[in-house]
Amino acid sequence: MQQITLISTGGTIEKTYDEQAGTLANRASIVQEMLRLLRLEDTAINTMQLMSKDSLEMTAGDRKRIAGAVELVIGNQESPTDCSGVVILHGTDTLCETGEYLCERLTDLHVPVILTGAMRPFEMKRSDALQNLTESLFAASTFEPGVWVAAHGRALQFPGPMKDRGRGTFVMGNA
Repeated sequence: MQQITLISTGGTIEKTYDEQAGTLANRASIVQEMLRLLRLEDTAINTMQLMSKDSLEMTAGDRKRIAGAVELVIGNQESPTDCSGVVILHGTDTLCETGEYLCERLTDLHVPVILTGAMRPFEMKRSDALQNLTESLFAASTFEPGVWVAAHGRALQFPGPMKDRGRGTFVMGNA
């Protein structure tokens, strides 16, 4: 049985529409709603709501908290937990900054750490949220240890990925 920990930080993927105010915002995690739509054989998902922020509001302290959460759920080489992979839901605007930070800070990973997000909220039509979540869960259960971004049918390992705003996806820095 695969044990994957999903850490929620907010971002567009989890934004919800407030009809009263007419706004999209990060209010509360909607991870369980997304997970209920998936068939996950031999996979247990442990969820952790770490924060609920737009990634443009992320600080160095927030990135440090994310790294600390990853270290907590995976343990270390000498004393690993039963976690076989980590997925981090994150806003796409600064996802690569967080990925680079995790890549530099978490140097002795023994499981894959996958960052993902969405260009359109899960609640909207034509959202890429469920596809990206599904790809990330698959990556967390099969990829080699390291820090990755998974979205839109591809996975890129840090260091190097960046958001290509024109294409609306992630690419390697020299692409």
